[in-house]
Amino acid sequence: MIAGSAAATITGVSAGGAHAAVPTSPGVTYTNTIAEQRADPHIFKHTDGFYYFTATVPAYDRIVLRRAATIQGLSSATETTIWTKHAGGAMGAHIWAPEIHFIDGKWYVYFAAGDADDIWHIRPYVLECAAANPITGTWTEKGRIALPLDTFSLDATTFAVNGTRYLAWAQNDPAVGRGTNIYLAQMSSPWTITGTPVMISRPTAAWETAGGETVNEGPAVIQRGGKVFLTFSASATDANYCMGMLTASSSADLLSASSWTKSAGPVFASNAATSQYGPGHNQFTVSEDGKSDILVYHDRSYKDISGSPLNDPNRRTRVQKLYWKADGTPDFGIPVADGLTPIRLSSYNFPDRFVRHWEYRARIEANVAPIADSQFRVVTGLAGTGTVSLESANFPGYFLRHKNNEVWMDKNDGTALFAGDASLIARAGLADSAGVSYESFNLPGCYIRHYNYLLYVQAVSTTTARSDATFFTQ
Repeated sequence: MIAGSAAATITGVSAGGAHAAVPTSPGVTYTNTIAEQRADPHIFKHTDGFYYFTATVPAYDRIVLRRAATIQGLSSATETTIWTKHAGGAMGAHIWAPEIHFIDGKWYVYFAAGDADDIWHIRPYVLECAAANPITGTWTEKGRIALPLDTFSLDATTFAVNGTRYLAWAQNDPAVGRGTNIYLAQMSSPWTITGTPVMISRPTAAWETAGGETVNEGPAVIQRGGKVFLTFSASATDANYCMGMLTASSSADLLSASSWTKSAGPVFASNAATSQYGPGHNQFTVSEDGKSDILVYHDRSYKDISGSPLNDPNRRTRVQKLYWKADGTPDFGIPVADGLTPIRLSSYNFPDRFVRHWEYRARIEANVAPIADSQFRVVTGLAGTGTVSLESANFPGYFLRHKNNEVWMDKNDGTALFAGDASLIARAGLADSAGVSYESFNLPGCYIRHYNYLLYVQAVSTTTARSDATFFTQ
């Protein structure tokens, strides 16, 4: 490794002449956790420019709402109780999984509730508000969503495809078996379904039945490129909890179970390296600039739970950027570590290639899998203020650093040498000021650049080298 000495010269000309435009979905970061002890989160960005946030509270006794101009702002936003459980009868217990939607000029909250005298008599209900501001407006009860099968049912969500509005929810059908399945029906109003519901997912795989529970629940929908992606949560609500996904063409008959294809395994699951357990009950929102899709979900920061998971209050609301694969399908990656969310770095002159680690060597590559190999947290530099360090998303505590002018991902050993080798000064992109170039802290004038797809630290004096040393955050 070289610290503070002259870098070796790397000669050659990079191939390719295509230079990237500024990404349509530039980097965006947030600091987790957004809200402690708030499960089943739902964040909705309205046309008024505000984000509205609701979630299950541990007491299971009320519906709360926050509003902020930014997603991060929801963390400190005032929380208002907009509705409280009934003292008796229906809607008197287990107030779960509220969602806020804006439909045809009015606000609607969908939630599940039990009865005061039968707390497991869980059914879906709807509230309505005609005011511009749903926090200060008056909410009225539209009542229970009438379902043909009067059994345990929850987690109702609504979405529209090609002008047709649907309701998706989780429900038990004793004739099918224990646990909950995902159902879909068309809607004639924001609180009424029409026609015959169809079961589009039944938990049968090991990853859907772990922890002694047979569960598909918490449906959420995102659409892109003529496809409808419906995520759901599966298994017991402990560390086994995870997310699966159903996919259909937006032009297909969504009320035909055969139109939907289920993922072979979970698309989002616990990750011991980042200390995130039981991620699920997700929703989707968009970044402040509207250019990035944001995954909203809950999880816990520990694996072992004493007693029933339902009595553990520490599921918390988290967000991270959702990426898209080249084939148009979402790439959820891993639930990232607490703190700042990571970014990706795409090459200026090889737009489809991203900085990644492979067997600890840093390089640029297209179609990175797993995507977490190409995600890095831009943290305060190990050498101190004025510098940054790039920490691996899936290997917390490991950083990009130079040794022998090559860039590697190594574990921080706490030495001053490592701190210097892993510290960088972020500059405006040498080939495009909209990008970023990283100058070495202890090799002034030398920058991270790619050559033959591998990353090095060296002086840059040519147009090619400056292009090789420029990256865009995504």
